[in-house]
Amino acid sequence: MTSARIIVDRDFTVGPVPRRLFGSFVEHMGRCVYTGIFEPGHPTADENGYRGDVLDLTREMGVSIVRYPGGNFVSGYRWEDGIGPVEDRPRRLDGAWHTVETNAFGLHEFAGWAKKAGVEIMEAINLGTRGVEEARALVEYANHPGGTYWSDLRVKNGAKDPFGIKVWNLGNELDGPWQIGHKTADEYGRLAQESAKAMKLVDPSIEVVAVGSSGRHMPTFGEWEHTVLSHAYDEVDYVSLHAYYQELDGDVASFLAASNDMDYFIEEVISTVDAVKAKRKSTKNVNLSFDEWNVWYQRGLETEDQPHVVEKAGVWREHPRLIEDTYNVTDAVVVGSFLNSLLRHGDRVTIANQAQLVNVIAPIRSEQGGPAWRQTIFWPFARMAELASGQILRTAQTGDRFDSTQYGDAPVVDASTTYDEERGRVAVFLANRGLDEAADVTVTLRGLAAGEVTRAEALTVPEGGDRFTANTEQAQDAVGLTRLDGVGVDEHGDLKVTLPALSWAVVELAVTKA
Repeated sequence: MTSARIIVDRDFTVGPVPRRLFGSFVEHMGRCVYTGIFEPGHPTADENGYRGDVLDLTREMGVSIVRYPGGNFVSGYRWEDGIGPVEDRPRRLDGAWHTVETNAFGLHEFAGWAKKAGVEIMEAINLGTRGVEEARALVEYANHPGGTYWSDLRVKNGAKDPFGIKVWNLGNELDGPWQIGHKTADEYGRLAQESAKAMKLVDPSIEVVAVGSSGRHMPTFGEWEHTVLSHAYDEVDYVSLHAYYQELDGDVASFLAASNDMDYFIEEVISTVDAVKAKRKSTKNVNLSFDEWNVWYQRGLETEDQPHVVEKAGVWREHPRLIEDTYNVTDAVVVGSFLNSLLRHGDRVTIANQAQLVNVIAPIRSEQGGPAWRQTIFWPFARMAELASGQILRTAQTGDRFDSTQYGDAPVVDASTTYDEERGRVAVFLANRGLDEAADVTVTLRGLAAGEVTRAEALTVPEGGDRFTANTEQAQDAVGLTRLDGVGVDEHGDLKVTLPALSWAVVELAVTKA
């Protein structure tokens, strides 16, 4: 059996839990929109065509903000195609995902869905094939009360009140050669600066996110952020990060240690951002928006029914199945460790969006005319979104570690902790990355006196299953959260937890100030 000791102190905090950390992503890609969140005629659909079962799961998951409409899709998208009478909207070829976009679903439909889901909108603009004027016009259309061309057009199209969108992405992954409208850092930095300036002249209250690196592996990583911010630091509020991980060639140790890479990525971007701040002698902080992250099996799992590779030639289709990954127990534990990493950096990572919400590398799956269900990775997100509140506590940890070939050594038990003074609750989020051994965990609270355990749940390998067990249409509840027994407070006031092998767990306990 492995062990870990975690020490937290009421007075040693990272910062408040940012609610936007529990964001998701809806892109016009595959079946995320069509037959995902939107399917007129579905048995659960409302009068607007929104799937009620997916809405219910979105609310249960605790999603706070949703990035829309892309992704790679946005770099060739004309936002005007998605407004006005549906019958008058043009059908377009989408080069990013080699599909036909019908534009039956656009900004008004998404705003209506977001209101029903209870989520904030994070709108992305096209800086691939378009520019400053189109960006400025979209802000006017969405946010200006009325009396101008674009705001009056919104009213004419059925939305008397502004949408009030506060967070805007200045394009998507424009550092990547795959992106429509790919740019150099200098080209993008100037465009982002001028677009943000023009957008804020229309609505000074908005917050804008500059495109950062599409991954830590990019050859321009670091230099890209430095150059872009050297142009746009004064105009932008966030810089983005994107990262995806998968288990490759049976190297499960590296996969389980992948949150190390997320930690490195975040900390390196913070260093670069703050170097620009220092050079400019600025007093302004630019924070981080980790607006794409997840497990994504990009290599090695292609099947005829669930392709993981986007077609580049042949028939153009409407909303084909794309990257509909099925997630297992191992994936859920890894996703739980990613959430821990994001939370531990919540003073600077104040927006994060798991990509995507439904069907496309998603925590929620749905079938056309059929059911919707929770994937394994749904559970760590949902519980952390529910229970992480108040202040993020700094964790000091000792204990057993394991080696990985890609990301070095890592603690077997990965942890994050929050303290909600108003509710009198501490929540501890734990991932046991040991494949075969349970882990004894001791959590020492300083400045706080532990009371009763109010919640103790774990996700682990179910009886009769293995680490590859997943939830499917035929077995929708094969993996979930179950009660974690043997959790308690000892005579010294320490929390004692025994984690099953390969598990993610949450323990919440009542506390008072000591």
